[in-house]
Amino acid sequence: MENKEFVCQLITWYSKNKRNLPWRETQNPYIIWLSEILLQQTRVDQGLPYFYKFVDNYPDVSKLANAEERDVLRLWEGLGYYSRARNLHATAKLIVEKYSGTFPQTYKELLKLKGVGPYTAAAIASFSFNESVAVVDGNVYRVLSRFFGINDDIGSPSGIKKFRELANLLIPKNDPATFNQAIMEFGALHCVPAKPKCEDCPVSAQCYAFSANEQSVLPVKNKKIVKKNRHFNYLAFRWKDKVLMKERKSKDIWQGLYEFYNNEASEILDPRKLLKKLPSKELTIVKSSEVMKHILTHQVLFCQGHIISVNSKAAFNDIKGALELKEFSINQINDLPKPVLIQRFLKQCDF
Repeated sequence: MENKEFVCQLITWYSKNKRNLPWRETQNPYIIWLSEILLQQTRVDQGLPYFYKFVDNYPDVSKLANAEERDVLRLWEGLGYYSRARNLHATAKLIVEKYSGTFPQTYKELLKLKGVGPYTAAAIASFSFNESVAVVDGNVYRVLSRFFGINDDIGSPSGIKKFRELANLLIPKNDPATFNQAIMEFGALHCVPAKPKCEDCPVSAQCYAFSANEQSVLPVKNKKIVKKNRHFNYLAFRWKDKVLMKERKSKDIWQGLYEFYNNEASEILDPRKLLKKLPSKELTIVKSSEVMKHILTHQVLFCQGHIISVNSKAAFNDIKGALELKEFSINQINDLPKPVLIQRFLKQCDF
């Protein structure tokens, strides 16, 4: 099968099998950019409700640029990888301030935006401005490696370069957007990681992986991610309808999100031992969550939270000052952006 026929087969398959997704119904670069950032490390079914929430709250780049970062993070809550939300907000401000609210229209210019890498720049350039530049994501790596029998590590610089060059060789100059959508959709729905639909594949007759029975081998990714275990011991200090929380700062996960006092240790600790180290004895353990596990890309978090009743306003103020916490009402914490673990803790303990 020649490259041209391979391209035609994928486009034909796409025309019959594509999902109806809102960002495919427009060439608006803001909508396309928003969808691409939301869908990084996120499944379409998970990201779709967030897409609608963001479009409803921030229908254009100016509205997003003028928003408070806390509100953007709150809307993003539960989606993870919060640096995406901060980059989204920062880039919206840059587009308004530097580009007068108009998106750059070329791949090279789009690459200059914060949080926009080669894949996202290629998506915006091709979908919005019909520039002939290939998108290369996990789906594309999988389709190309299997069909052409490419054993290069997709995580290596040489492998990335090889796949990008091949994808750009294949892309039709007259309609790059359709081909980019087609090959990504084919990888997402048909040439999937496990149990690809080879028996009903329009290109299987010439597919290397199908003929060699190497679907489970390709694509090759040699780099192993070593995950670090962390243990969070949360104490939620409460006096009447007031609670104490703290904003997480930079150089760690969840920057800009709010959590309760966290005594991070090498293990989950007995809360009674934690209370003995505090400047007040007017503290009572009211309720504790189960030990929760949360998996991130490079970390595995183990967390247990405890609601601590503080018996006087004076003791509450002492704790607030000693641990550098801020005071919020119960109603206020509902509006603060919080990590998923904190949400789970609140739900378990009927906070």
